[in-house]
Order: sequence, then structure tokens, then C-alpha cells
Amino acid sequence: MYDTARRVALVKQQVRENTRRRQRRGIYGLSAACMLLFAVLMETAGAVVGPGQTAAWGVFGTMLLRKDAGGYVLVAVVSFAAAAAITALCFRLRNRENRKKGGADNTEPQKQEGKTT
Repeated sequence: MYDTARRVALVKQQVRENTRRRQRRGIYGLSAACMLLFAVLMETAGAVVGPGQTAAWGVFGTMLLRKDAGGYVLVAVVSFAAAAAITALCFRLRNRENRKKGGADNTEPQKQEGKTT
């Protein structure tokens, strides 16, 4: 039979392992979502961009100077909007996790570390 200090140490270790597992699972989910979004955007770019625009693969900057570059602009705007939405979602998830832990929503590092300026 374990003494109290040993049982507390085992519980803390189990909590750390569970937290690591949960974080790892979240990272894997976000990575899969990003890869799926990348694949969808690549397919969208292939469908939206005209067949004549792929003639100069190595010079993408000059492609935007052409008159029919609307597909590239559309893909760029959609990519930016998706990245902003994913970032906002990650912030909300982190704030929700902080609230579940019982901590306040301290976004200032000085308050988190207990420092005052």
C-alpha cells in the first residue's frame, strides 16, 4: 500500500499524462483539418484558375499581372478567411480550457507570472 505522498505523486503524473494526450489529440485534429483545407483549396485553385494561366509555373508573381488572375485572388482571400477563422477558433478553445481549469482569462503575461510594472 502506498503512503499519501506517493498516491498524490501518482495522481499528478496521471493528470500530466492525460493533459499531454488531450493536447496531442487536439494538435492531430488541427493538423488534419489544415491538410484537408489545403487539399480543398488546391482543388478549388485547379477548378477556378483557367487552363492558360499555368504556362509559367516558376513565375507566380507575374501571373497576378495578367488580366485573368481573378482565380488566384479568390483563392488568396478564401485562404486568409479560413486562417483567420481557425485562429479565432483556437483562441476560443484555449480560453474555454482555461476556464475549465478554474483559472481566469489572463491574457497579459505580467498578470500570469504575478509581476507588476
